[in-house]
Amino acid sequence: MTARRLRRALVVTIGVLLPGAVFAVLYWLGLVAARPAAIAGGVSMAVTAMAVVPAAQSLAVVQDAVDRLDADPAAGAEALRGRRIGRLTPAAEALRLSVARAWYSAEQRRGEAQRRLAAAEAVIAAAPDPLILIDAQRRIVRANAASIDLIGMVPESRDLAAALRNPAVLAAADAVLRGEPARVVEFSLTIPVERWLSARFARIGGTSLDGAVAILTLHDVTALKRAEEMRADFIANAGHELKTPLATLIGFIETLRGPARDDAAARERFLGIMNEQAERMARLVNDLLSLSRIELNEHVAPTERIDLAPVIEHIADTLELRAAQRGMRLELSLPADLPAVPGDADELAQVFQNLLDNAIKYGRPHTAIAVAAAYDHAAVRRGGAFVRVAVTDHSEGISSEHLPRLTERFYRVDTARSREMGGTGLGLAIVKHILNRHRGRLEIESVLGRGSTFTVWLPAADGRGEAPVGRA
Repeated sequence: MTARRLRRALVVTIGVLLPGAVFAVLYWLGLVAARPAAIAGGVSMAVTAMAVVPAAQSLAVVQDAVDRLDADPAAGAEALRGRRIGRLTPAAEALRLSVARAWYSAEQRRGEAQRRLAAAEAVIAAAPDPLILIDAQRRIVRANAASIDLIGMVPESRDLAAALRNPAVLAAADAVLRGEPARVVEFSLTIPVERWLSARFARIGGTSLDGAVAILTLHDVTALKRAEEMRADFIANAGHELKTPLATLIGFIETLRGPARDDAAARERFLGIMNEQAERMARLVNDLLSLSRIELNEHVAPTERIDLAPVIEHIADTLELRAAQRGMRLELSLPADLPAVPGDADELAQVFQNLLDNAIKYGRPHTAIAVAAAYDHAAVRRGGAFVRVAVTDHSEGISSEHLPRLTERFYRVDTARSREMGGTGLGLAIVKHILNRHRGRLEIESVLGRGSTFTVWLPAADGRGEAPVGRA
């Protein structure tokens, strides 16, 4: 017997025996004779027992049903509905009905609250933009899947600084928590590639989920920022690059319309030069457009599986004639079991097109250009799986001070020679940004007088981790 039942039985027993005890006291005090006291005490105890015991039992049954609501809500609710509770006294029955009505009302309110909570959580989870809820202590209390995709796993019940360490973002959060209705700030993330985000903090009016008092929404504005940067780059660099060939074209056109109007030999020579300058401008515009498209999508990693060997073989076939014109040969070493990589076939073709084109332009005549691919087992031991493709030429080499800047837009080691060879100064910049989008890396090694090696690192389709750190 539990302590509660023991107390209940003790109370009932005392209640039943109390009238008899009263008459016993009256007899002991000499106020009532023994026989009448005994008869009255017995009758009163019997009557009391007939009234108290059923009432106590009924109340005990109702109390047990109420207690079962916590441990087994379904069984407790069924008992309160009277299906397994037996016959009750009128008072106990009235109590049962009151408790049942209160329970059903509370259940309805709780069900409605749960439905609203589920609806609110569904809206947060389905929102395409990252949403993060924070409480008055700047702790994260809720974050949707989009925020995890954008900035990684967000630790809940931790300070916002654990997910976003940008000082401007944290200052905006503090300002809203102090009472400002809203605050908008832009900031950048540099891993795995640079992205620009717009963060908007706003206070939440009324009740909210888990004590949240403010909501943070994040919008990716990388495309807009890069468009602004590209416009500025175009004005600063492309204008300069286009100025020389345009000036040449204008000068020759004026000459052909003036002094050389009737000079057939000069006209033929000038038209040849003008064609070269026009082709140079066309190459520059095409490279600028290509770089623009790549940078706009740089933050979106490709997911298609690509076999590199057919891509490299196709590029080598298209450039074989150019190499032969300089007495050069292309030597390919592409293992048959080379793993696939996640990528965009056209962009990866552009990477190897640019690297092989540079090797043919700047390599010594009558030398070989080696293209060797391999699965890097050392990288696997470091927690990643990478495919590397090295393009090695026999050129004059590049001084070490130039290596870190080779992938900058319009950077040239020898400007005159580069322009003479038809270069736009954008080839390696395009390679870098394509590899950034593919979560890969370009490594450049060079020895003066011996040649250069450009190594492309790409994560294998089933690999993981960051590309190993290179020297360019």
